[in-house]
Amino acid sequence: MASLTFHGGVNEIGGNKILLEDGGTRLWFDFGQSFTMGQEYYIGYLQPRRNSGLKDYFEFNLLPRVEGLYCEDHLRGTGLGYCEPGFQGVFITHAHFDHVNHVCFLDPRIPVFTGRGTKLFMEAMEQTSPYAVYGDREYRGFRTGDVVRVDGVEVEPIHVDHSIPAAYGYIVRLPEATVVYTGDMRAHGPRADMTQEFLEAAVYAEPDVMICEGTRMARRGRRRNLTEAQVEEGVKKVCVEADAGGKAIIYTHPGRDMDRLRTFHRAAESCGRVMVISPKTAHLLNRLIEDEHLDLPDPHTDDLIRVFYKRKRSGSYDDRDYYVWERPYLDRIITAEEVHDDQRSFLVSLDFYSFAELIDIRPEPGSFFIYSMSEPFTEEDLEEEVLHNWLRHFGLSYHQLHASGHMSPKELVEAVNMVKPGTLMPVHCEEPGLFRKHYRSVRLPRLGEAITF
Repeated sequence: MASLTFHGGVNEIGGNKILLEDGGTRLWFDFGQSFTMGQEYYIGYLQPRRNSGLKDYFEFNLLPRVEGLYCEDHLRGTGLGYCEPGFQGVFITHAHFDHVNHVCFLDPRIPVFTGRGTKLFMEAMEQTSPYAVYGDREYRGFRTGDVVRVDGVEVEPIHVDHSIPAAYGYIVRLPEATVVYTGDMRAHGPRADMTQEFLEAAVYAEPDVMICEGTRMARRGRRRNLTEAQVEEGVKKVCVEADAGGKAIIYTHPGRDMDRLRTFHRAAESCGRVMVISPKTAHLLNRLIEDEHLDLPDPHTDDLIRVFYKRKRSGSYDDRDYYVWERPYLDRIITAEEVHDDQRSFLVSLDFYSFAELIDIRPEPGSFFIYSMSEPFTEEDLEEEVLHNWLRHFGLSYHQLHASGHMSPKELVEAVNMVKPGTLMPVHCEEPGLFRKHYRSVRLPRLGEAITF
């Protein structure tokens, strides 16, 4: 008998940690951090101590106490002794933190299997974020078309469309069963054909089990169902309005959504503006252009791209004020003063935590702000309230334009009924029971429960 144990992603969005065992082969699929991890105990700057390894996580059962899984250094003081690695690998679907972030705790001798593009994202994240510290470990890259063999198990990665490139689903062939794991996917993005290829391969595999994400499977939701093409149309419409009045355009979008970056890049070209990005985005682009499959603009040479630098320490934009990874783009610098003096010429990316720069940019009243992010999960979102306070203060017109990285409920139902698995196991979902209305054989995983099949 084979078994699946879900140590995360159960009745929650994100945090997928799925253990597949068959005989002596033990493989993990994703090892991420949930969006609500530890919210009963941690909030804001009250977070697990960085120098305490796994001790704070184990205290509140935020990570599974499993032998043979974790790095020896992280186990000190936890009461869980170190032993030799007892797992043959971890397969990552994509580079979003809710699927990859807790890899940092794993024994470095356990191989981590990732798409080649996923690894580029992880390397860029490590250089630019203090919260992404994966460390030295054995990575094994793949692309669609490869088949990874681990003991008697075959894992076939197949690309899917998601809000980050290099996202994959898996078809896992065991000696006596087949499992399909979707990862995160959508059917309305620019590369919906990739998701379709994955689903067609899943149909052909006739899976005994399908582990399916259900992020948007909910009774009610505030989320709009826009395609990326509709987002681009909306952005260009805002650009036309802004041009007519000579107004500034400020926008924010998910930092690793390269489809969205292309959308704003094309919009900038169509309205004759220069796209202004952060040093972090410039660094990410500089890494991703190494992958010829992604077809992204080069931040060093693209005429439509400039890089926005905040004032730091000296206040004079001295290169010594900036991290080493930020410095290569100083020859492409745009400052708040330059944006203020020529508001008609730029399309400026500014994330929420950089809103203080609006004080120096001082956009003309009636200028435009495009919020190209997902709608908040709740109507009581405090960050959303603060955001609108800033917009009102500067008289900015708000436009929300976003295409989700996940299937709509209708698309999820169609995908499951297309594949027809023997058993459906929903994950990455707050209301997994809703799948029972649409499919005959649904097994709802429980946290830490081993399900044999």
